[in-house]
Amino acid sequence: MKDSEFHALADAIYQHIEECIDRSGVDIDCETIGGVMTLTFENNIKFVINRQEPLHQIWLATRENGHHFALQGDKWIDNRQGVELLSWLSLQAQRQGETELAL
Repeated sequence: MKDSEFHALADAIYQHIEECIDRSGVDIDCETIGGVMTLTFENNIKFVINRQEPLHQIWLATRENGHHFALQGDKWIDNRQGVELLSWLSLQAQRQGETELAL
């Protein structure tokens, strides 16, 4: 994968997450600066999503752990646990952020 393709795919997933938050009406502060997206929940839990360009991965840091997602087909899959990025993010939003977030 070329870097430009990776950036387009990462931009698309960031945009999807932000649009889902906006549509849901839940109280999650979403800020993206320089390829780093920070989600701050009402209970002050923060998730950080960032791009790892050299590896063509998206990393998610939560209070519990960090996860490294690589594109497999059309899904971003964690290279250790095999979970999919959007479903994992939704689950952790519920568990840690105490917020229902459909992605």
